[in-house]
Amino acid sequence: MNEIPINLVVEDSLSEAVLRKLLEVSGKRFAVGACYGHGGFGYIKSRIMGFNNAAKGTPFLVLTDLDKSDCPPVLINEWFSGQKNHNLIFRIAVREVESWLLADRNGFAKFIRIRETLIPADVENIGDPKQFLIDLVRKSPKTTLKNDIIPRERSTAKTGPNYNGRLVDFVYHGWNIRTAQRNSHSLDKTVAALSKFIPV
Repeated sequence: MNEIPINLVVEDSLSEAVLRKLLEVSGKRFAVGACYGHGGFGYIKSRIMGFNNAAKGTPFLVLTDLDKSDCPPVLINEWFSGQKNHNLIFRIAVREVESWLLADRNGFAKFIRIRETLIPADVENIGDPKQFLIDLVRKSPKTTLKNDIIPRERSTAKTGPNYNGRLVDFVYHGWNIRTAQRNSHSLDKTVAALSKFIPV
């Protein structure tokens, strides 16, 4: 099987780790080239048509969060002024990439040592997955994990000093994608899109 060259576009290091893990289990051989982004939602939105045009030469895989948008079709219509190139795989995490991690309820519960029942099965209906995840970690007995993920007192930061680092570690060493797919429709659709992708 020939390798499929592909470039990534992400909001942050956590999203990058998620995409790299998904490519590993896709059933296809992808060769990742450049990774663009790490500048959040706004960076991707402002450059999406440029990536769409560049995909004529090399496939691009783009992941963004739905956040406060009503639904994925609304966001897609807002972002794309013309036709989306076939070689641009544009995926949306509902509502944030943290939802995809929480969708592996058993794995994430073990990671932070809490009861699995504290994580709802319908993770895509969690209004603010990032905050929900942080609040779950507050219940964890793991002090070092709390120090890394939970924002410091009197800090203006929304997350702890090693939030992404800790969650990236979970993605690579604890996240069960097959289990998570059963609790996240947007993740399941992303896995399917990657497994079926044939560049033109």
